[in-house]
Amino acid sequence: MTTATDTGQRAGAAHDGVGADALRPDGALKVEGAFAYASDLRWEGMVWGATLRSPHPSARIVRLDTARALKLPGVVAVLTHEDVPGHPRYGMKVADQPVLAADRVRYQGEPVALVAADHPETARRALRLIDIEYEELPALTDPEQAVEGAGPVVHEERVDGQDGNVVRHVRIRHGDMEEARRLADVVAEGVYEVGMQDQAFLGPEAGLAIPGEDGGVDVFVSTQWLHDDQHQMCAALGLPPDKVRLTLSGVGGAFGGREDVSVQIHAAMLALHTGRPVKMSYNREESFFGHVHRHPAKMWFEHGATRDGKIVYVKARLLFDGGAYTSTSQVVIANGSYFAAGAYEVPHAEIDGFSVFTNNPPCGAMRGFGAVQSCYGVESNLDNLARKLGIDPLELRLRNAMTTGTVLPTGQAVDGPAPAAELLRRLHARPLPPEPEARVSGAFSLPGGLNNTTHGESVRRGIGYAIGVKAIGFSGGVDDRSIARVRLSLTGGEPVAEIHTAAAECGQGIVTVQAQIARTELGVERVVVLPADTQVGDAGSSSASRITWMSGGAVQGACKAVREKLTALGEGLLADLLAEHGPVEAEYEYKHRRTHPIDAERGQGDAHIAFAFAAHRAVVEVDTELGLVKVVELATAQDVGKAMNPLAVAGQIEGGSAQGLGLAVMEELQVAEGRVRNPSFTDYLIPTIADMPAVPIDLLELPHPDSPYGLNGVGEPPTLSSTPAIANALRDATGLELARVPVRPDDIAGRG
Repeated sequence: MTTATDTGQRAGAAHDGVGADALRPDGALKVEGAFAYASDLRWEGMVWGATLRSPHPSARIVRLDTARALKLPGVVAVLTHEDVPGHPRYGMKVADQPVLAADRVRYQGEPVALVAADHPETARRALRLIDIEYEELPALTDPEQAVEGAGPVVHEERVDGQDGNVVRHVRIRHGDMEEARRLADVVAEGVYEVGMQDQAFLGPEAGLAIPGEDGGVDVFVSTQWLHDDQHQMCAALGLPPDKVRLTLSGVGGAFGGREDVSVQIHAAMLALHTGRPVKMSYNREESFFGHVHRHPAKMWFEHGATRDGKIVYVKARLLFDGGAYTSTSQVVIANGSYFAAGAYEVPHAEIDGFSVFTNNPPCGAMRGFGAVQSCYGVESNLDNLARKLGIDPLELRLRNAMTTGTVLPTGQAVDGPAPAAELLRRLHARPLPPEPEARVSGAFSLPGGLNNTTHGESVRRGIGYAIGVKAIGFSGGVDDRSIARVRLSLTGGEPVAEIHTAAAECGQGIVTVQAQIARTELGVERVVVLPADTQVGDAGSSSASRITWMSGGAVQGACKAVREKLTALGEGLLADLLAEHGPVEAEYEYKHRRTHPIDAERGQGDAHIAFAFAAHRAVVEVDTELGLVKVVELATAQDVGKAMNPLAVAGQIEGGSAQGLGLAVMEELQVAEGRVRNPSFTDYLIPTIADMPAVPIDLLELPHPDSPYGLNGVGEPPTLSSTPAIANALRDATGLELARVPVRPDDIAGRG
C-alpha cells in the first residue's frame, strides 16, 4: 500500500545535490494522474465511514436516536459521544473540541455521530436516518461583541488562560508612546478588514484505519504532523503510543488546513469498534466544514511620522475571529501581533491583539499564520501615510526599511540578514510590463478576459508595492526539534542511502530535499526516502516554513554521523567498506537555538529563531465603470538564504503569490449568522491559470548564520506581501480607500 520513494533511478542523480534543480520523484506520477492520494486508499474487507454534522451554529442536542440507522442493511456501526473510549475532547493547543458533540453544538458542521457501512452511499443514507432533535440557541457571530463581552458565552466552561469569549489578548509595548506622539508631525489612521480565506487544497481530507491484532490501530492519513495527531488520538482512544501507529499517505495540498485532526480519531474509533478497516473521505462540501480556515480580521492602525517621512510610532489593534474552538488561535494572534509594525524601523509601538470565540466556523493555521492579516493592515496604512506626507509610497518604505540590528516591537534585535530595502530596490529596477495598447491583443488582454466585457474605455493602470516579514519556525519558547535516521548499505553492489523521517510531504518537496542533502553529504547516487510514519522520532509540523530547516538539519546531522562511522572503519572505496563491514546507520536530533516567550505585560522577549523577507510589486488594470480587475504582473523579490532546489523554490513563491492574489480579489468563505453560504468551488472562487499574471522572481541568497547550508524558510513569505501589493495597486488605479479584501467589483464599479 505504501512504498518507499527511490529518487536515484534517473541518470545523473548523483549530481542532484543541494542547490540543483532536482526533479521531484512524485512529479510525473501527479501529472499523469497515477499518484496515490489518501482518497485512493483501499484495503480488503474495508467499510466506509461517514460523519453526521450539525446544521446549526449554536444549539442544544435534545434527543439523539440511532435505532433506525442501525437497522439499515449494510450498516455495521453507529457511534455517538458515548462510544468515545478515551478523553472526550481534543485540540492542538487546548483540548476543548468534542470528539463527538454530547449535548451542545457550537458551529455549523460540528461532528455529532459516526456511521460505518459497506458502501459509501449506504453510509450517507444511514446519516439521514439518525433521529436528532435540536433546540437552537442564540449564536454569537460578531467578534466585536465577543471582545466587548456582549452576547452569549460560547464556552460555558472556562478554559485556563481564557477570559469569557477572549481566547487571548497579546499586549506589546515598546518605547514611549507619549514622547512619540509629540515627535510625530503627521498621523495616518485606517481600519482594515480581511475576509475568511480557505486553504482550498485540492485533495479533501481522507484516511484509512486498520485495526491491529494487538488491540491497536494503524492509520494511513493525509496530515501535516504525524506525531501531534498521534498524541491527540492516543488521548481520545485511550491507547498508548505503541498502539496508535500513523503513516503519511498522499497529501493533496495542506497550507495549514491539515494541522488539526479531521478523520483520524473518527476512522480509528470505527475501526476499533467494528474490527474492520474503515475508510473516510470527505467530499468537497464536507471539507469546507471539516477543517479550519484563515482568521477573518478587523484591524485599526495608526502611524505617526515626521515631515521628512521617518516613522515615529505605530499603534495597532488587531481583532481575529477564531470561531468556535481554540485550534491555534492563541499563537496565530501572537504571530500577527509580533509583526504588526511591519518590516520597518519603528522606535515606539503599542500593539494589542485579540483572538475571540464566536459561533462561526473554527479558524486556525493557514499559510502566513496571522502575519498575512497584519501585513495587509500595516502595508495599507503605510500607503495612507505616504499620501498624507506627499511622499512616494516606495520612497517612504525605503526610508524606514528594517536592517540587520533593527529592534522589533518585542525588543528582539534582528541578527540575521534583513534585506528589506534591497528587495524593494530590485523590484523598482525591474521594467514595467507594456501598457494595454502595446500588448498583443487576445482574450485575456483586458479586465473581464474571455467575457469580452470591456474594450478599454474605462481602464486605468495602478502600481503597488508591499513588503512582509515573518518569523521562521515555531516561536515563543517552543522546544522545537526534528529527528532523522540515515542508513548506508549496498544494493546490487551499489551504495544506497536510506532516509527515514516523519516529515510530512505536503507538496512542498521535502522528500526531494532530503535526498539532495544525502547526495551532498554522502556522495552517493541512489537515495531511498522511506514513507513518513511514527516509527521514527518526531519531525514536527510541515508548517511555519520550518520543515526544510528542521528536518534538513536532522538529515544533514545523521549523514555526518554516518560519515564519522565510515571514517572510523578505515580508508578505502565506499562500496568496499560497506561490503566488508556491513550497513552503517545513525540517528540525529536537530534543535535550533533557544527562544523565549514574550512577557504578558509589555510583550518583550527573544521569541524567534529567524526572519524571512519578501516583497511584491503589483501592476493592475481596472475597468472603473464595471469594477473588473486584471492583475497584469506580480513581480516578487525574496531572500531565501540558500535555494536548496531553485526550481522548487520558484514553485513555492509562485504558489504563495497565487494565494495572496486570491485573497486580494476573489477568495472569501462567506458566513452569515454563523452559516457558510458558499461551501463549494463553484461559489468559493480561487485563481485559475486565466487569473494568474506573470510572476517574475528575483531570488536573493543571503546565508543565515544559524541554519543548515544557510537556508531560510520559503513557503509563507510570498503570501504576506502579495495581497497588500495588489490592494495598493488597486487604490493607485482607482483613488478609492478599498479597506477590505477581497476587493469585489461592486467595491469599485462607478465609484472612482
